[in-house]
Amino acid sequence: MAVAHTQADIDLLARLLRAEAEGEGLQGMLMVGNVGINRIRANCSDFKGLRSVRQMVFQPHAFEATTKGYFYQGARESERRLARRVIKGERLWPAKFSLWYFKPPGACPPTWYNQPHVGRFKLHCFYQPTAKECEGIYRM
Repeated sequence: MAVAHTQADIDLLARLLRAEAEGEGLQGMLMVGNVGINRIRANCSDFKGLRSVRQMVFQPHAFEATTKGYFYQGARESERRLARRVIKGERLWPAKFSLWYFKPPGACPPTWYNQPHVGRFKLHCFYQPTAKECEGIYRM
């Protein structure tokens, strides 16, 4: 299921992927995009009411890159291609149903925002809600 979007949304999401996970390679950036798009689709937890890529990217306190200055880089075509893929619905484990990820200095904690750890890709740990907490994310 694709998320409604404009070219400006593609560019915005591409900038976010680059700023949040450029060091994790194409697959890592794709997974970061999965989490963002999951937040729009799921409409649960701290992400109720998000309806657009712009709302998701600029949700207060959601992404470190938008608040700490990493978000200044322009979108490149490689990140635009990734953004299009995640917007169209491509999802990879462990980000497939995840609503949270972060890069800890060591091991992944067993929970994050009360959601269980489901996997790690390179330096990022991924956390997904239970079906009881957010059943909509599993129907997509």
